[in-house]
Amino acid sequence: MPIKVSKDTIVIREIEPQDNAQLEQVIRACFHEFKIPLEGTAYSDAETPRMFESYQNDNDVYYVIDANGEILGGGGVKPLKDNENEVCEIQKMYFSPKVRGKGYGRALFEKCMQAAKALGYKQCYLESASQLKAAIHIYESYGFKHLENALGNTGHYSCGVWMLKDL
Repeated sequence: MPIKVSKDTIVIREIEPQDNAQLEQVIRACFHEFKIPLEGTAYSDAETPRMFESYQNDNDVYYVIDANGEILGGGGVKPLKDNENEVCEIQKMYFSPKVRGKGYGRALFEKCMQAAKALGYKQCYLESASQLKAAIHIYESYGFKHLENALGNTGHYSCGVWMLKDL
């Protein structure tokens, strides 16, 4: 069920097949904008061009920000690869400059946190790049704690920020 975030026609909803191409463009553009390495990050993940197909299991979900059919960002929850079943990862959270600073990212992040809890996860993990200072500040404000090392096996060796929160 989509959540109406404001009186605008911008909604946060679950991903649909037709969202893949636009979402891939949003994700890839962030790497160039913030000068984040392309290898060892979501940029080079096989699932980035096929996000809908990558989030069709019972224990994962992916949301997009939809403005009249224009996809302006997204973020999802998946089990943390090669880790305990009770730990999920908030992943692939990227936003177009058109929606940054307007509260949509925070709303989507909260939706992911609620979904993680509803899916039965006990802890939530995330990885980020040090360039994404605004995002890291939001994670800290929600009680995420910095870790010394990565958890699981995400393959994102170029991400240097690792954070964890009990749900």
